[in-house]
Amino acid sequence: MSDQIKFIVDNLNKEPFRKNYNLITFDSLEPMQLLQVLNDVLAEIDPKQVVDIREEMPEQTAKRMLSLLGILKYKPPGNATDMSTFRQGLVIGSKPVIYPVLHWLLQRTSELKKRAYLARFLIKLEVPSEFLQDETVADTNKQYEELMEAFKTLHKECEQLKTSGFSTAEIRRDISAMEEEKDQLIKRVERLKKRVETVQNHQRMLKIARQLRVEKEREEFLVQQKQEQKNQLFHAVQRLQRIQNQLKSMRHAAADAKPESLMKRLEEEIKFNSYMVTEKFPKELESKKKELHFLQKVVSEPAMGHSDLLELESKINEINTEINQLIEKKMMRNEPIEGKLSLYRQQASIISRKKEAKAEELQEAKEKLANLEREVSVKTNQTREFDGTEVLKGDDFKRYVSKLRSKSTVFKKKHQIIAGFKAEFGLLQRTEELLKQRHENIQHQLQTIEDKKGISGYSYTQEELERVSALKTEVDEMKGRTLDDMSEMVKKLNSLVSEKKSALAPVIKELRQLRQKCQEVRGLREECLQEESRYHYTNCMIKNLEIQLRRATDEMKAYVSSDQQEKRKAIREQYTKNIAEQENLGKKLREKQKAVRESHGPNMKQAKMWRDFEQLMECKKQCFLKQQSQTSIGQVIQEGGEDRLIL
Repeated sequence: MSDQIKFIVDNLNKEPFRKNYNLITFDSLEPMQLLQVLNDVLAEIDPKQVVDIREEMPEQTAKRMLSLLGILKYKPPGNATDMSTFRQGLVIGSKPVIYPVLHWLLQRTSELKKRAYLARFLIKLEVPSEFLQDETVADTNKQYEELMEAFKTLHKECEQLKTSGFSTAEIRRDISAMEEEKDQLIKRVERLKKRVETVQNHQRMLKIARQLRVEKEREEFLVQQKQEQKNQLFHAVQRLQRIQNQLKSMRHAAADAKPESLMKRLEEEIKFNSYMVTEKFPKELESKKKELHFLQKVVSEPAMGHSDLLELESKINEINTEINQLIEKKMMRNEPIEGKLSLYRQQASIISRKKEAKAEELQEAKEKLANLEREVSVKTNQTREFDGTEVLKGDDFKRYVSKLRSKSTVFKKKHQIIAGFKAEFGLLQRTEELLKQRHENIQHQLQTIEDKKGISGYSYTQEELERVSALKTEVDEMKGRTLDDMSEMVKKLNSLVSEKKSALAPVIKELRQLRQKCQEVRGLREECLQEESRYHYTNCMIKNLEIQLRRATDEMKAYVSSDQQEKRKAIREQYTKNIAEQENLGKKLREKQKAVRESHGPNMKQAKMWRDFEQLMECKKQCFLKQQSQTSIGQVIQEGGEDRLIL
């Protein structure tokens, strides 16, 4: 708890709150002040919550905060009984209720800001089903849903553009490339015009081409109009089906209902409606009237100055002191009857608050039930449109499941039989390959033996002779048969064929059914595999999106953080720093390039002068060496105690 309070105080002392609290001052705040702090945090998330709670009724404050916390998806700890305690604690400003809410809000302020912004446009306004039967209301609701979907799409595109990292340089390059393509297209059109002008009747051909283009556009418009009419027809059919389903459900409910259940339901509805009319709505109306009267009174009064405010503060202080003195006197008297009455009053107020909470829960449950019934009808219509059949329920669904199980067992048995046939076929195929290989080896050995003996082709000739003789004997036997034998054989064959047909007829019929079942099972298996692959693909996409979202959240936290050390870790700050460094480097290089350009001419001139000077010194050196060699001819030079004559 102390860590939680410390975290809350640290965040409230930072921007944009700047409360200047410490642990003692924050813990000593009164309930009204604590509620104001919670309201300030909520106002930072949603600017529409900027309200002074001293000018607002406690019930309105609690209702407003609860609705916003519900939009932000805050889940209070505990079960349904703790929810009423949470509402009561929020009304009276209880610290065990307010502290966890503040801790949760301050942990994820940036994320909740985005959620509150999206909630303004994405919280669907539920329209009762009886109002949707009106065509105007149904069309307006449909347009509302379409606009909501369009907003979702645009928001996703906006987020993608924010995270895509497009730079102005890339956009400029794209624009320049498009302009170049435009110039090329203009030139190409001009060339085509010049080529067309040389063709005879080019004006007539251009007119025909223009008419063709107009007709194609008209055809596209007619196709689009046809599609729109199909969509309208589809929506009209959907509306008709929805109304028929509602009529069917109402008839079914009227047929199945008993007088006792109807009377009981009507009594419950009458009790609930009477409570809403006699107790809850009058209280809300009275509070609204008081608020309106107070606002009118404030508006009718003249503007107050600083002295008037000081006078009012002094009066408030005097009244507070009188109230405290009266409370002290009352406590000193310690009347038991008054204490019992106060206890009964507290119990009555608690019971009334519980009653109001239960009424609200009942209203929410009714709305949730209506939404679920609407979703069930929509899903039923979608299923009927998908395969044209009704959704199975109860015993029909059980029979369908048992039928699928029996089909699954039959499929498994047939699959085992097919696997056995496949294994036997593979074994026979392998045996055939081995026998063929063995026959080829024997033939090769026989051919080598015939070559050695000098009778090559003997076995082939022998086989041909045996085959011809066998054919001759068969032909002779066939010739020797009489016509009666052949007719008898034909009769036997016909009878045998008819017997086989009659015997195979039920088998073929069963085989056809099994083929149909096999096709169904194959289709279901393919559909299962497709759904499984789609499921894995969706999981992968969700993980990638979670990683990207986590990276974007970390980047946003680092960028929004007031800690400079943490802010330097942001990728945007690093890129900004790198860009600044590269710009400075480019500036230095441009300055260096400018200096090199300015000193290029004088440096080249100086280099040329230096080369000329080097040539001049080389020439002087050659002249000096030549002169020295000419003067030294015929001289005697003494070196190392020896005389040497130079010629």
